[in-house]
Amino acid sequence: MRRLFILAISLSLAGCMVGPDYRRPAVEVPQNYRYGFKDARETADTTWWKQFGDPVLDDLITRALAGNKSVAIAAANIEQASGVMTQVRSALFPQVSYGAGATRQRLSEKNATPLSSSIPNPQKSFQLFAGASWEIDLWGRIRRLSEASRAELLASVEARRGVVLSLVASVADNYFLLRGLDEQLVIARRNLASYQDSVKLFELQFSYGQISQMNVQQARTQYETAAATIPQIENLIVQTENAISILLGRNPEPVPRGKSIYELVLPSVPAGVPSQLLENRPDILQAEQNLIAANARIGAARALYFPTISLTGDYGRSSGALRNLFRGPAEIWSYAGSITGPIFTAGAVSGQVKQAEAARQAALLAYQSAIQNAFADVEDALVGRQKLTDQIEAQGRLVTAAKEYERLARLQYDGGYTPYFTVLQAQQQLFPAELEWAQTRASLFSSLVNIYKALGGGWVSEADKLTGTGQQQGATAGAAAGGERG
Repeated sequence: MRRLFILAISLSLAGCMVGPDYRRPAVEVPQNYRYGFKDARETADTTWWKQFGDPVLDDLITRALAGNKSVAIAAANIEQASGVMTQVRSALFPQVSYGAGATRQRLSEKNATPLSSSIPNPQKSFQLFAGASWEIDLWGRIRRLSEASRAELLASVEARRGVVLSLVASVADNYFLLRGLDEQLVIARRNLASYQDSVKLFELQFSYGQISQMNVQQARTQYETAAATIPQIENLIVQTENAISILLGRNPEPVPRGKSIYELVLPSVPAGVPSQLLENRPDILQAEQNLIAANARIGAARALYFPTISLTGDYGRSSGALRNLFRGPAEIWSYAGSITGPIFTAGAVSGQVKQAEAARQAALLAYQSAIQNAFADVEDALVGRQKLTDQIEAQGRLVTAAKEYERLARLQYDGGYTPYFTVLQAQQQLFPAELEWAQTRASLFSSLVNIYKALGGGWVSEADKLTGTGQQQGATAGAAAGGERG
């Protein structure tokens, strides 16, 4: 028995693993980004949201990382994947079990051959035994399955990091949207109050016969236009507050405000090179782990062509009397080995191999697609930031010109040189220009968030620490990665 056990271990350790070993596919990586910024800084690995200088935003992100339901779901998925890996790896080791039993049985005494008087009737039987079984992984099937389960665990870890990345970006993006809407509401209410004063003045002038009713209705039209805009903005504010509340893992409620969009600090654009995306982006790392898992399952499927070698053994005690169960003659034992292999399976094994190879091809294409999408995300974010900077400068000049136009038009109207329609035209240009300027400024902050999101970076690990489970699951991932290297 001992010699057989030693031989089995030797065979298992010396056994080969069928199937292809994983090698990272070659990918074409751009040398640089087309829309890189000259003033970019190495800040992609920091808690970038603190650079905006708004403690309220910092607090919202901290609370979201601690309470978001999607992060909790992703954490549960990691625990599930860890359990699967433990289950799959257990097949590499002998499975030991135990059992005990007691029976009492009476035999019929009216048989053709009557029972001897020396045979007790009814009969008692007591058993206590331990058993072991072990499948020798000679062809690496279990090791390939274990390799696949490790990769799937690491993929679930990267999926969780992707959730953290999206969560932080979504909270910041919605907060800037909210502050932009707040400013639009201020602009709308200010214009509404100004238009209301005009309506009252014109109604008074009309009552004294100084102007026509057309001027009164023109002023009222402008007032009602601003009045109709306010409920739309207020509706968007409530919806944005509800979105932020859900991201924080709580019921919808008002969201505290910090600095206005004029007071927020606009940080420099983070630096980065295209090749860093392969190491920083959670979606790329997740896609690669899925590819590793699919590659390993090819070997597990091909191993089914080869015979399966198993060892089983039992040792225990059996006696008709409980008091004799632990005496020498009560000892029982057995051990055996078996080998089974396919001869004709009607495509059952080849079908599994074909499935595994197709799954690997699909995972490879998904990995390549993730890389291409990542490069596109960065380029889109960088060009968006650059063009929004140009747009907000032009929008600021437009607001300045529209204010001056409105001022001059009112002076000419008051002097009797132009009709009120000229003033109305000026106001119709100024009001939407101010709203657009506030919206563009909020979008400028969001564009920087998109850059950090697209680049990935070590900041995801910093944010993960604020979730409360990041360090524990990081240790789990580290242990899995260490086992993979081993």
